[in-house]
Amino acid sequence: METQFRYVTPVQPEAATGRVAQVYAQLADDFGMARMAVFLTLSPAPDVLAATWAMLRESLLAGKASRTAKEIVALGVSLANRCPFCVAAHTTLLHATGDHRLAETIAAGGTPDDPEHAAMLAWATSRRGGAQIGPEHIGTALAFHFINRMASALLTENLLPANLQKSRLVRSVGGRVMARTVRRRLLSGASLSLVADLPAGPEPAWGAGTSMGAAYAALRAAGAAGGELLGDTARAAVADTVAAWDGEHPPMGGAWLDAPLAEVPARERAGARLALLAALAPYRVTDADVAAWRGSRPDEDLVRLCAFGAASAMERMETFITAGEALPARPLSGDRS
Repeated sequence: METQFRYVTPVQPEAATGRVAQVYAQLADDFGMARMAVFLTLSPAPDVLAATWAMLRESLLAGKASRTAKEIVALGVSLANRCPFCVAAHTTLLHATGDHRLAETIAAGGTPDDPEHAAMLAWATSRRGGAQIGPEHIGTALAFHFINRMASALLTENLLPANLQKSRLVRSVGGRVMARTVRRRLLSGASLSLVADLPAGPEPAWGAGTSMGAAYAALRAAGAAGGELLGDTARAAVADTVAAWDGEHPPMGGAWLDAPLAEVPARERAGARLALLAALAPYRVTDADVAAWRGSRPDEDLVRLCAFGAASAMERMETFITAGEALPARPLSGDRS
């Protein structure tokens, strides 16, 4: 039977309880879809699931910035990260905003006719300045630097059965089906109750005092907790490597992993390798990489370890995205005071 899930058996909506059920219910109400593969694959780790949903909702779905602009950011980041699953999803969602030509232009690697759209796309794909960006755009970009990595590591490329997402007609029709939901205005902050009891560090300067800032802090903490699955040496090797990363895709092959793993004890090496792949080249995660570390570990541990790598890369991307930018946080309607 064809499935989108590579390594995880998700909690199905009809069997969900507690935090997972609450996330699924809000996802269905606010996104208009009861089943979304990215969130299903995170469901064995409820805190990762809730924090990821909160970050997505509060940046992409809620707020006052143009949904079209934010979908351009989501699509641009997904293209830059080589995540075909997310590229197909957000091409369809850009169709849902009503600009069908824009969606297909970007998906085909073209430049939008509108200068503001072109500048936003250039910013999203380059990871640095150039457009008039605000906190919602930063939040959306960081959400997808995390989500792209989890999707690439844990899902196949097939958004739809038989790769139907490759059809322009299917993307256009899918967008029209979702148009009413996508064009709704959602109040900020509704997802924060799902992460209120989870550990969280300080909010980022770009989102301080906003629902996005709180969601980002929760996601960063949920990702960091996955590092506890590694030994001290392995965890430090991952952190040091990502901290020195230049933001580009690693060279082909596996030689780039040799130096970071050289001082890691043999028993910890497979976990460090998998976390580094999730961080810097998640589309290169193989069955052998997962099997070498996993053993009898449950789905929850696999999600958490990948989240550690993905969140580490997200934090590193934050330094690139916000470097040199003077972007005062602008609390949005419905945000916390």
